[in-house]
Amino acid sequence: MARFANGSVVISMDDTHVLSTVAAAKSSEPVRDFLPLTVDYQEKQYAQGVIPTTYMRREGAPKERELLCGRIIDRPIRPLFPSGFYHEVQITVNVISSDGKQDPDVMAANASSAALMLSDIPWNGPIGVIRVGRIDGKFVLNPTVDELGLSDLNLVYACSRDKTLMIDVQAREITERDLQAGMKLAHAEAIKCIDPQIRLAKRAGKLKKEYKISLISDKSYEKIRTLSEAPIEEVFTDSTYGKFERGEALENITQTVKAKLEEECDEDSLKFLHKAVDTVRKQVIRKRIIEKGLRVDGRQLDQVRPLYCESSTYPILHGSALFSRGDTQVLCTVTLGAPGDAQRLDSIVGPPTKRFMLHYSFPPFSINEVAKRGGLNRREVGHGTLAEKALLAVLPPESEFPYTVRVNSEVMASDGSTSMASICGGSMALMDAGIPVREHVAGVSVGLVSEVDPTTGDISSYRILTDILGLEDHLGDMDFKIAGTRKGITAIQLDIKPAGIPLDIICESLEPARKARNQILDHMDQEISSARAINDGSSPRLATLSFSSDSLRKLLFHRKKVEQETGARVSVSDGTVTIVAKTQPIMDKALEKIEFLVGREIEIGRAYKGVVSSIKEYGAFVEFNGGQHGLLHISELSHEPVSKVSDVVSVGQVLSLTCIGQDVRGNIKLSLKATLPHPHKKKDLASNHTDPLPSQEIVGWTAVENMPSRGADCEPSVSKDEDNMMEETPECSTPAVIIRSAAECDAQEAANGPTKKRPKMAKSSPKPSKPASERQEVKRTTAKKTSGALNAKKNKKEKAEDSASDGLELDTVPEQNKSSVQNYSSPSNFRSGSMKLGDVVTAKVYQIRAYGLVLELSDGVRGMHKFEENGRNTFEVGQELLVKCASFNSKGIPVFSLLD
Repeated sequence: MARFANGSVVISMDDTHVLSTVAAAKSSEPVRDFLPLTVDYQEKQYAQGVIPTTYMRREGAPKERELLCGRIIDRPIRPLFPSGFYHEVQITVNVISSDGKQDPDVMAANASSAALMLSDIPWNGPIGVIRVGRIDGKFVLNPTVDELGLSDLNLVYACSRDKTLMIDVQAREITERDLQAGMKLAHAEAIKCIDPQIRLAKRAGKLKKEYKISLISDKSYEKIRTLSEAPIEEVFTDSTYGKFERGEALENITQTVKAKLEEECDEDSLKFLHKAVDTVRKQVIRKRIIEKGLRVDGRQLDQVRPLYCESSTYPILHGSALFSRGDTQVLCTVTLGAPGDAQRLDSIVGPPTKRFMLHYSFPPFSINEVAKRGGLNRREVGHGTLAEKALLAVLPPESEFPYTVRVNSEVMASDGSTSMASICGGSMALMDAGIPVREHVAGVSVGLVSEVDPTTGDISSYRILTDILGLEDHLGDMDFKIAGTRKGITAIQLDIKPAGIPLDIICESLEPARKARNQILDHMDQEISSARAINDGSSPRLATLSFSSDSLRKLLFHRKKVEQETGARVSVSDGTVTIVAKTQPIMDKALEKIEFLVGREIEIGRAYKGVVSSIKEYGAFVEFNGGQHGLLHISELSHEPVSKVSDVVSVGQVLSLTCIGQDVRGNIKLSLKATLPHPHKKKDLASNHTDPLPSQEIVGWTAVENMPSRGADCEPSVSKDEDNMMEETPECSTPAVIIRSAAECDAQEAANGPTKKRPKMAKSSPKPSKPASERQEVKRTTAKKTSGALNAKKNKKEKAEDSASDGLELDTVPEQNKSSVQNYSSPSNFRSGSMKLGDVVTAKVYQIRAYGLVLELSDGVRGMHKFEENGRNTFEVGQELLVKCASFNSKGIPVFSLLD
């Protein structure tokens, strides 16, 4: 495949196949003094059988993951090109297919190494690249994507046969000792990839082509060194120079040398002037460090630059911090968002979303330059991802902290290790935002300066530098970035310039990095050592709710309305609703709005806000909780007596109500007085114990036709009247007020005709008693009206049977007398409407029937008592009995049992 390329290789692992090709330009520009190597890594959606979801249905600009995988390939390959080879080289990697089990990045690096070996491009390879994980304390080679989710180590290691070329680590506080063991295992396994590439190159490789190598002659170099070495050494021995003062002095030296070469018309030397002067600088600095242990700014080899830490720099932000190390300064900010704000990833492996993001920005002003700001920058993406991996290890799990978190790292000034400064500033900003991170994370960069034996090519002498400057990074051999907590390492990135560094030196660098990291952590703890309260400052509020599918559909319909009216953000994902608000009042307003529009599960005793939809003579119907209706009975309007509902509420009025239960039909009962302060409690003389009595009049029991005779948990009891008719009465409690829906009440009123105003009787007047013939007549009239309204299709025979099944009948109180019950006051201050199961009262025998008694209470309301087998059945009319409320029949009439 790809036969016209300089080299091409397809590497496979299970059903994952990766193609890597390499091509080089035929000539190089004469003034170029660097290697223009480009690595393009591409993951197209066809590799996983998916059509892109973009408008054009095509892959767009490179994604972050593609840039990071390109860096994984570039970093170990670049040092192995020969010096002076400045031809443009492009490596293109395509993932042909992916089964989602293996991450293709390591395969792509090995394939690129093999492609260079097969090509005619000069390259001092091959290399071996491997991934190592650790699950339950045991190292795993080339773990799958699923295994990486269980691993506390993700180590990508690249090496030649005897030297390390690149290390990239993400870990969960792994110790230095365990990391050394993992790197040694990785080296032993990675070199197994080298011999197969050599054998493949022998069988199918091309002969290496003669490319033009741009090297300065020894004569020209000695001439430039003689002119520049002394003034350069003078600049580097003066530790008072700052970054830009030092740079300006060095540039003046270069211009002086250039002027002398121009006088001599030495064109060959002028062509390599800048490269030669840079080489002289490098040798001067390295000699001072190795022989005298002196650094450019006068520090000791293991000394950290002066530190400055400041948290809550801008209190209006969710979190902010300013961190300085020497001249390097970084401002970090934190923004909290809803789970729906998580970044969606289109990569062919790994999770679909990312809830923690760290975006690193390196503006030109940070190094006093002028440049255009473009799109994604490989360097910015790489540094930001390194800091992100370092901080990810200490974040709380999503179940404990469901916010999406974005950290912005703005480099204010750069003089080395801005990525490590971003980790320190980001850690403080996370605590300032109230995120419960376990502890601080700090990072430091370690450098290396070495001398190589020209005969063997081995390192003969070296010095390890802690917290390197930008100049020491440029002129040194290694930039070893190490981040972690006091417990262990969370992230590592190793970049080198020579063709490899022995692993022993790298392992030795871990200890000075640990000491410097702890020193930085001490300064950070002095500024802020624990997370602030999430509700302090301007941190957003987040609420997570669960709804049924029907309620979710309602919410989706009203979501924009809620967001516009409240200012909160509402997101729906996997049946869960998340609300994010800037302040607590906005959150309360949003919750109230959602509860009103969508509704929640009704809970007795919970307060709700509703709107009065209609007013009846006996109460008001209220719409609340997302379109549900409940009855606010006249007795629940106030603690004081209420004669007219419209005196207290009106249609369209918004009320705060409490749910007090449901009746046997499932209708919701609401109370306004439950939200009001309670009046002084009075003593109930009739029951001889303290019982809170509401101050308003209570409507007595009302006989309601065609009510269900029992609830789900009620056991019926049977009694007979003198006509051997049977009546079933439930043993469970029936509410004092039977609630009907608004539609039923409207139908009842329509059937009964215009409602007449009921005469109001004086409280002290006793309930009038009518002759039996009149009572029977009233009873027949009432039954006729009620049955006509509720069951117009029943014939006369069915009506008679229904009437006969009523069992022990009580004389029905005329409508005008019923209304007087609520205004009647007994001497004992007893209110029949407040009667509950188990209440003990005194009643008089009103009538004696064949199978029971009709009892009259002190306020004129009547109940019944059923004779028991072998029980007492000798009573006298007017006799007073001590009775206990045992149940209510289907008409709401109390059934009593005898206590004496």
